[in-house]
Amino acid sequence: MTSSNDTAVLRVAGRPVGRYVTRPELPARLSPRPYLHPVTTLAGTSVTELTPADHAHHLGVGVAVPDVEGSNFWGGRTYVRDQGPTELDNHGSQRHMAFQLRDPDGFVEELRWVAAGGELLRERRTVAATELTDQAWALDLTFSLTNVTQSPLSIGSPATNGRPGAAYGGFFWRARKEAAAPEVFTADAEGEAGAHGRRADWLALAGDGWTLVFAGATEQTRRDPWFVRTEEYPGVGSSLAYDERLPIPPGETVVRRVVTVVADGRLDRDAAAALVRKAVSP
Repeated sequence: MTSSNDTAVLRVAGRPVGRYVTRPELPARLSPRPYLHPVTTLAGTSVTELTPADHAHHLGVGVAVPDVEGSNFWGGRTYVRDQGPTELDNHGSQRHMAFQLRDPDGFVEELRWVAAGGELLRERRTVAATELTDQAWALDLTFSLTNVTQSPLSIGSPATNGRPGAAYGGFFWRARKEAAAPEVFTADAEGEAGAHGRRADWLALAGDGWTLVFAGATEQTRRDPWFVRTEEYPGVGSSLAYDERLPIPPGETVVRRVVTVVADGRLDRDAAAALVRKAVSP
């Protein structure tokens, strides 16, 4: 992984496939945080988008949470119960502290989640890129969030604050927007309505010459329903707070791991399932 003070480049078989920005210069309203963009297929097709016009706070691939005890680490407006999306001065930021490990194919990073009241969470983020075939590779992302305060914290979403279905928050991948909306499918469902808000071992998003296959790689991660958008914009996330807020007592840690297959071409169900098995095998 080649790097400077503010960026790092992930490589697979010698090819650059992802640029990781650790200290982005962004306005506070976007909840500044490290992100991966661009992420590309092995053939060089970009499959992420950064600060798009439709949602300026969407930053490629990363971890974003709209409500940590009232602080917004997602960006943009905050959903307030009985009021709706509201501009609030409550944005936090994720601050890169150090890399514990750096290799050409990945890194281990320590981050501080800081809001007006100080540091709320300490994160350990592990990212690894692995070659699967000559047309597909896997991005393995694990994040561990530890409550470093003396008080109980909880993670929420617009869904837990009164907006049904809007349970975004956690791992999130903003895909590239094309003329046609991408297809989305799981092992036994298809379409945004069939996949959104459901649990599935894996979920595929297929665009023009590329496919992303997202898989929860731990039992706890697989319990989180998927957040899926295709028509309004192409994006996929894993919901930390779907039905209820996720508590994190003082000193406790929440861990999630999502592995994403990044493939050239449009995969069918069998091919997607086979690549996921290869990507998450022990």
